[in-house]
Parts: sequence; C-alpha cells; structure tokens
Amino acid sequence: MHPMLNIATGAARDAGNIILRHIDKLDRLKIEVKAQNDFVTQVDRKAEEVIIEALQKAYPQHGILAEESGAYNEDSEYKWIIDPLDGTTNFLHGFPQYAVSIGLQLKGRMEVAVIFDPIKNELFTAARGDGAQLNGKRIRVTEHKGIKGSLLGTGFPFKHPQHLDTYMDTFKAVHPQAAGIRRAGSAALDLAYVAAGRLDGFWEIGLNAWDMAAGVLLVREAGGIVTDFSGEGDYLNTGNVIAGANRVYPALYETIKPHLTSDLK
Repeated sequence: MHPMLNIATGAARDAGNIILRHIDKLDRLKIEVKAQNDFVTQVDRKAEEVIIEALQKAYPQHGILAEESGAYNEDSEYKWIIDPLDGTTNFLHGFPQYAVSIGLQLKGRMEVAVIFDPIKNELFTAARGDGAQLNGKRIRVTEHKGIKGSLLGTGFPFKHPQHLDTYMDTFKAVHPQAAGIRRAGSAALDLAYVAAGRLDGFWEIGLNAWDMAAGVLLVREAGGIVTDFSGEGDYLNTGNVIAGANRVYPALYETIKPHLTSDLK
C-alpha cells in the first residue's frame, strides 16, 4: 500500500472507532450549532484530533485543512483535507449513513483518498494511478449508459437556501429520466458509492472541499468523471460537483447545465 495511504487508513479507522464508541451515547452529546443546519459535537472534534495527530506524527511538515480546526502549514506542497464525520446530522439521529473522509493533495492534485464507513466496516481507498478499492478489492464505476433507468445520488443545498430554486430545477429535469434519486446525507459516501457502482451518478450544490476531496479521487480512479458545473475541474473551490460513470456523466451534465444560474459558477 502507498505509505501515505497506509497512514491515512489507520487514522480513519481510529476516528471510526471513536464514532462507534459514542453511538449509544447520543442523548448525552453536547451539540453546537456552527451555522444554519450545520452541527458539531465532541465526537467530530475528538475524531479530527486523532486524525491530525496521526498525520502530523508521520508528516509534520504537511499542510492540513480540517473541517473543525481549520488550516495548518498552508505553504506546504502537501495538504491533507479532512472531514472527521461527514454526515453529522445523520449520526445525531441514529441514521446509519456517515463516514470519515481523508484526502491528500500534492501541488493541488489529489493523490490519496480514504473514506471509512464505521457502521458497515467499509473502507474505500484510492491512490492516484493505482485505482480504487473497497476493503482491498478493486472497484469500478457502473457500465450504465445515460440517465434513463439510472440510480443517482444528490444533496439538497440545506446550507445555501438561496440556491434551492435552482437545485429544484435540476432535480425536476433529472427526475423523469432516472429510475431513482437518493439523498442519503453524506456526500463522501455518495461519491464512494459512485466509485463502487452502487450509484450511477451524483450532483450537489455548495459542498466544502472536505466533503468531497477523497470522494472525487475515488470516482476518478474507479474510471468515472468528475467536474464542476462549468465542466472543468474546479469543484473543490466552487463547491459544485457532478460525478458519474463515463457513460452516465455526459447525459447528467447536459441535463443539469441549462438550469444552472451564473452565481453558481
């Protein structure tokens, strides 16, 4: 295994263990509201601390961008992008769809990805040029063609209500063609599921870099396509993403594109 991937995998598992130890203590957690519909608990923070400690021990000069504690060593060519608990709202409600997400950038290019679902004990991993795996077995995007009959993932712009009308226009354009659209509440896992062929495609407005950094590399290494809403690769900065199998993405992109507004970039 790629040495940096090995370190990230261990850190993700350690964070996952912290999450699992608190599943039966949800009623005792202190919940803080960071912003509208955006929550954090001591579980998020403790999981993040464990991840950062492991990464800094192995690579003290590397940069870090973490959801709860911000950025460190921003001048480094290496940047770890961390979401210690993607799907906090799900976690707080006992809805079993959340994950630890860790990605590594080198000079702005994603190099390593780990997404760990502690409930299902599913470990999604990727290293640039080496493909993507689930629990050590290679995964590939689906062979489905087009949107008709596809199963798609999405996310509501709950942190950006100003974009809800635009989002609903994209949803209404896609809905008549797809066999189903799922909104499960963890973008990291949605992208991992695209990589594993469980979903044919995915789109969302207004994500943060830590929500998708690991997931986009998984999709690409599994043979899929990922872009922002302009068809380019600036999704980590714009927060807007379309991902899919290579025979699904073009139709999904062309269906959504006419309904996007200029303020979404």
